[in-house]
Amino acid sequence: MGRYVLRRLLIAIPTLLVISFIIFAILTLAPGDPMAQFGRNPSVPEEVRERIRVSLGLDQPWYIRYVRWLGALAQGEWGFSFASRVPVSDLIMQRLPQTLWTVGVAYLVALAIAIPIGIISAVRQYSWFDKIATTFAFIGFSVPPFAIGLLAILVFAVQLRWFPMIYDTTLQVNSLEAFGQQLRQIAMPVFVLAIQQSADVTRFLRSSMLDNLPLDYVRTAKSKGLADQLVVTRHVLRNSMIPVVALMSLGIPGIFAGAIITENLFRVNGIGELLIRSTQNSDTPVVMAITFIYAILVVVFNIIADVIYGLLDPRIRYS
Repeated sequence: MGRYVLRRLLIAIPTLLVISFIIFAILTLAPGDPMAQFGRNPSVPEEVRERIRVSLGLDQPWYIRYVRWLGALAQGEWGFSFASRVPVSDLIMQRLPQTLWTVGVAYLVALAIAIPIGIISAVRQYSWFDKIATTFAFIGFSVPPFAIGLLAILVFAVQLRWFPMIYDTTLQVNSLEAFGQQLRQIAMPVFVLAIQQSADVTRFLRSSMLDNLPLDYVRTAKSKGLADQLVVTRHVLRNSMIPVVALMSLGIPGIFAGAIITENLFRVNGIGELLIRSTQNSDTPVVMAITFIYAILVVVFNIIADVIYGLLDPRIRYS
């Protein structure tokens, strides 16, 4: 297993290099000028704008800038933001807690909802519970997050006024009342992020359990006198989780990507909101750092999914 993980990590390095090159080329060759904000300001002379362009390295070809960015990344530096003139790592660290808080709670809520529903739907196939759960799972899987978010705002914030429409990132949780306000304002972003992820896991877990329930080992376990609940939880669920674990692992970078839309919709001051704003300002270092982090998440959690495969299924051996 250790040699397999090491081999996968070595393969991941050139993969990430190719991804970084493609992302950098697309961002650099795309329309937009980081100096446009100075061009709209008549008080900034042309020679000042030119000196700023030289200091940022924008006077050099894009492939030279990519090599410089790659060298800085090898030293643990992400460069400086064109717009705010601060290190990109500082910007990300300022926004990361908000994103991790929202995404982490949403993922735990999604799993807490999806796993019991998937189990009950498979055990009680074609029952009214199964039909309702399957219907809502297909709706959650099909409707895009921004539509669910707008609907949640219209119903729960505008009409019912249960939750605030905009996320207050300045809220300090230092009392029970403040904690309640934090729960109220995080409820809708978590709901939007969790609904699609829970729909995916529910569908896959139900399908996987239906494949395992008719097998011989289940009948053998029941013939030995084991209770149905024990057979389902100890044997069927473990084997059914093997194909689902890949979906759950890849769901983590997927839910981070979904946070891009959700954070902008609810004005959460996180990484997703920073990515959209930096894209609008042609702030290449910030956009490059965030998209590259997403690429790292996908590669890493692919490896984690393969490792968990081997832990759950003793028949899988990596050489």
